[in-house]
Amino acid sequence: MSNTTPVTPNQIPASLTPEDVIAQLRTIRSQIDDGAPLSKEESKQVKQRLRIQPKTVVEASINVIGVLANVSQALGQPLDEVRQLQDDSLRWDAVADEARAFLKVIDGANLVRHQRLAQIGMQAYAIGTQLAKDPDKAVLVPHVEEVKRLKGISRRKKTQAPQPQTPAPAPVPTPAPVPVRETSTTPKA
Repeated sequence: MSNTTPVTPNQIPASLTPEDVIAQLRTIRSQIDDGAPLSKEESKQVKQRLRIQPKTVVEASINVIGVLANVSQALGQPLDEVRQLQDDSLRWDAVADEARAFLKVIDGANLVRHQRLAQIGMQAYAIGTQLAKDPDKAVLVPHVEEVKRLKGISRRKKTQAPQPQTPAPAPVPTPAPVPVRETSTTPKA
């Protein structure tokens, strides 16, 4: 029995709130086996090990299991279980690709929201600046001044920690001048 409600072609599915999406993602995450995240260091180590064994080498190596039953017995891994693990790996690769595409959509939509908010904020500041000139609307003055102060702070270059200077290379000693022998035949004065 399906838990989904069929959607007719004319029916538009309800929009999800951010909280709805978070709840659904957490539910999905809790239902995934082997879903423990790796630390950055663990992930780095696994990726380094995988570089040594490219997928093509792994696939060819797995084929060795099917050639002779002794290989499967020595590994303690039946070929069917290894093939299932291989299939699961490929299918979860597709899930990871889809999740990355999903995240790009969310990031893109949110960037547009941030851009829209920035535009609205700039317009509000411009309008507020003009209205604050009217004495009847002096209540806006402290708000406009605060925005002006914050804009000035954000424009300042952030002071960077002084970078350690590399020591200047040791001067190369210059050789002492070699005395030149005079080979002239003219008498010295």
